[in-house]
Amino acid sequence: MLGLPVIALAINLIAPLPAALKVGFLILSASPGGATSGFLTYLWRGNVALSLSLTSINSVLALFSIPLVVNFALHVFMGRETDLHLPFWDTVEQVFFITIIPATVGIAFRRYYPYHAQLISKVFLVKMFASESQGGAGLEWADFVRITPVALIQNACCLLAGYFFLYYMKEPHPSRLTAALECGVQNTTLAFLIASVMLGNQEMVKPALVYSLFSFWTACLFAYFSNRAALKQA
Repeated sequence: MLGLPVIALAINLIAPLPAALKVGFLILSASPGGATSGFLTYLWRGNVALSLSLTSINSVLALFSIPLVVNFALHVFMGRETDLHLPFWDTVEQVFFITIIPATVGIAFRRYYPYHAQLISKVFLVKMFASESQGGAGLEWADFVRITPVALIQNACCLLAGYFFLYYMKEPHPSRLTAALECGVQNTTLAFLIASVMLGNQEMVKPALVYSLFSFWTACLFAYFSNRAALKQA
């Protein structure tokens, strides 16, 4: 919760991107991993109990960290150019309904209906390619080209930071992998809500949109190769 915004800030201070896109990357970094990271942890034999704990704790922390991080990003990258800001308590209320409630329901469902939980597959459909006049983000090919390199760098740094932080804490490989997936797979739905609905800025949606297109697959590749390395070492 502390490290990812710092990583995003460091990358975007030097990234050749417009200010709104940089804010979008900070919004993404402040949106903790959710159901997708938990599913990947289960799929790649990570520490599922740790994943559920992180999801629960991060969801509570996000209630207070998101307004602080986003308003800081707006100040740093947009400064006096905009009057945009997130009202603290309104943000707490909105984030509560999109993080705490789903996390609680998901954990309870898996606890009491484990068989049915295994039968459920989560399908994430991106519907933000419409033009801005139609309520979409208006993502164009030029946006994709300039956002993707920064998104890949941020994704790789987050995956590695999560893994090696627990490596130096001398935690076993399944816990390291879990931390990596929690750091590398962000809650893009929450980022969409903040950028599009609460700030009303479709430009800030674009980093989360591009990130969501590949982060699942880069996380799978990371998990595959780190599992192979751990098995070989064992």
